[in-house]
Amino acid sequence: MTWDEELDAIGLLCPLPVLKARKRLMAMPEGAVLLMRADDPAAIVDVPHFCAEAGHRLISQDSEGAELRFFIRKSGG
Repeated sequence: MTWDEELDAIGLLCPLPVLKARKRLMAMPEGAVLLMRADDPAAIVDVPHFCAEAGHRLISQDSEGAELRFFIRKSGG
């Protein structure tokens, strides 16, 4: 999978990963993809909820060890 920007939220606890993702996505053009890396277990629930509320598309999420990766496509809304 390819992405346009990457956000390293490793070591940050809820709600900081989502707040940083929101700020980063605001600066990105519509349709761009953000890869967010996090290790807070709450992100598994928080990131999909944020995407649904904000209208962004969670393309995929996966994990490698404790690291969670979320691919988010920015909506135009």
